[in-house]
Amino acid sequence: MVIGMPVSLFWGYIAVALFMAGDGFEQSFLAHYIHHDLGIPEDKGSLIFSIYGLTAAISSWLSGVFAETFGAKRIMVIGVVMWIVLHAAFMQFGIVPHNYYAIFIFYGLRGFAYPLFFYGFFYWVVKETPDNQLASAVGWIWSMFTIGYGIIGYCIPYFFVEKLGSEFTLWQALIWAMAGAAITIFLLKTPQETKTEKTIKENHSFGHRMSEILSDLTLVFRSKDLAIALVIRAICNFSLFGVLTVVLPNFMTSNDGGQFTLHQWQLISIFIYPIQPFTNVLWGIIGDRIGWLKQMRWVGFVGCGTATILLYYVPTIFPGNVYASIAAMLFFALTITSFVPMGAIFPMLAPERKGAAVSIQNLGGGLSQFLGNALVSVIYFIGFGNYGVFIIYGVLYYIAAVLTYFIKLKQPGVDYKIA
Repeated sequence: MVIGMPVSLFWGYIAVALFMAGDGFEQSFLAHYIHHDLGIPEDKGSLIFSIYGLTAAISSWLSGVFAETFGAKRIMVIGVVMWIVLHAAFMQFGIVPHNYYAIFIFYGLRGFAYPLFFYGFFYWVVKETPDNQLASAVGWIWSMFTIGYGIIGYCIPYFFVEKLGSEFTLWQALIWAMAGAAITIFLLKTPQETKTEKTIKENHSFGHRMSEILSDLTLVFRSKDLAIALVIRAICNFSLFGVLTVVLPNFMTSNDGGQFTLHQWQLISIFIYPIQPFTNVLWGIIGDRIGWLKQMRWVGFVGCGTATILLYYVPTIFPGNVYASIAAMLFFALTITSFVPMGAIFPMLAPERKGAAVSIQNLGGGLSQFLGNALVSVIYFIGFGNYGVFIIYGVLYYIAAVLTYFIKLKQPGVDYKIA
């Protein structure tokens, strides 16, 4: 371990950054492009993101147990190959001919791909890392995620979209995903299996493995702590997927919102990510020392709920003021990264079934994306509009803060000190 990172998995961290860069290219402009350039209404556009979130949720749930059963590297390779094929289909049959139904189908199917890659590696890290350093190792995962999905995934479109167009920029995502695939296949080494692991694989048939998977996936219904943890895991990224990706691109560029140009909005949105590689690692280290739940309760849920509401009021009160909106984005970034210990909580709640616990954590991440997107559609349908989205999401974060009091967990910094 070097500064909390498992050195043997170094190339995996690099592969995550490159692959997630490709996966994140569209986030700052796709909702705007679908609505303004393709002429698809906002409610139909939000359905595209909702189906993507649903498929990602299903894949996220299965990925940890699949990685435990069939091997993390194999699952990662399957995920990245699926992503490349489906993104090419999404572009060729959906974006290029402006076909809504093809966009809906292939973008939705692509949601199955990235969780296999990302959460397959997530399980691998959990498996190889000592319990008292889990939050730090997980912090490095999210830092690489942020460098790729956030910094590269936002910065390159900022320069490309205005000069070369949205369609060209979306095609470039394939290059980054292929680079991540190459590193995974050729440089990321699978550790040698122990004699016990070999014996288990030899004695268990495919049918037996599938029955184990189904049994593992019911673990959440047998543990109150895991069930509550699943709920707060889903809520913790609601604003990241629902507000930042679906609502803000149109709200910030509307006359009733921030009154920014698309290029100005892309500049503002970039600032959510530059500090995250540092704060992800920092919050992981701090959480290992002061207690994971305390940090997530006050900095995470209370802080992020407040930041979400401010993302509505700041551009409304100061329309066209880039600096004010950047400040709101930086506050949001600081608070949302404090959820880093979430990845350490689940395996600690079920130490004898880490693969199943990680899958439940991953399901929470997938549900966060699905419900974060779908709830926007529901709020729009009811007629509460953008204001309703920001306020309701903020309140949900405050409710999650209260729920953290009901999780019983042995934590470093509270129940024992780390070395």
